[in-house]
Amino acid sequence: MNFKNTIIIMTSNIGSSLIQEGLEHINEKNRKEIMEKLRQDLMELLRKTIRPEFLNRIDELILFSPLSLKLQMNRIKEKLADQGIRLDFTDRAADLIANMGFDPQFGARPLKRVIQHRIINELSKEILKGNIVKDRKVIVDSKKDEIVFVNKTD
Repeated sequence: MNFKNTIIIMTSNIGSSLIQEGLEHINEKNRKEIMEKLRQDLMELLRKTIRPEFLNRIDELILFSPLSLKLQMNRIKEKLADQGIRLDFTDRAADLIANMGFDPQFGARPLKRVIQHRIINELSKEILKGNIVKDRKVIVDSKKDEIVFVNKTD
């Protein structure tokens, strides 16, 4: 079997705490320095965690910025806009979603689950019930630590 042109992509949460900590201090002026320091720290951690014969087979490491809540909310907005539903999030709702889904150990997956269960699934139910009407703005808000949807008339 010839694997000469095979690309294998792996993701890992190894070092997620290092990344989280590094990104807390990043800005446009120090971005290059912090990313280089992160790369070095992560390589050191990988050397301690992964057997050398496996690590030697990895040709390239790419650091991805963590998926932000804002990015994920924008994706939902775009998908729903295609269906004629304009979605907007209040700051209270965004804060609640972020708190429900924040887990630096597991990366973006818990946040994605919260968005799936608390936003997408519940919004789908509201649409099926007829509580959400197309061509009106839907405000995602929070009341008493629960996500609520308000169909606004413009």
